[in-house]
Amino acid sequence: MSLSGAQIDGHLVLVGLPGAGKSTIGRVVAKRLGRPFLDFDVEIERRVGRSVSRFFAEQGESVFRELEVSLTQELAAAPPMVLAPGGGWITNAGVIDLLRPPGRIVHLRVSPEEAMRRIARSRIIRPLLQHADPPARMRQLWEARSALYNRADLVVNVEVLTSQQVTDSVVALAHEGTPRIG
Repeated sequence: MSLSGAQIDGHLVLVGLPGAGKSTIGRVVAKRLGRPFLDFDVEIERRVGRSVSRFFAEQGESVFRELEVSLTQELAAAPPMVLAPGGGWITNAGVIDLLRPPGRIVHLRVSPEEAMRRIARSRIIRPLLQHADPPARMRQLWEARSALYNRADLVVNVEVLTSQQVTDSVVALAHEGTPRIG
């Protein structure tokens, strides 16, 4: 896909439920755009010297969310990147406004059921799903976050598009803000 014109001068931020593919798609999009990629969980793990699941267990979700906000504040002045915050990042008040404009938010939409199927194939421990009924918890997360996710500049249903189509849509958004679906 050839695109002309300049890229937006802000970050591309991929949001969505755990298992939506934020890190996977983010790495590919960053490579195509020639931008750095930053996975918030990986960066926070590097900074605190332990896994997110261990940090959650020891410090709690609220302290983790504070770290996400602090990282977002740092990134607000950084050169354009492709960012993959955790699924709950968007629940932090004001984080979207720190990056947009000029940044763009992309919701990689996945149903709670598909997110659970994808997570079952992953070895990553998801702290908020360490629950007696993980599928019910995933549905709760969706219900609590869906309105926030839908504030995105682009919503891409990752269940009906190929990875290539999702990537193309996000890359198109980075070029003059014109999304291309499929």
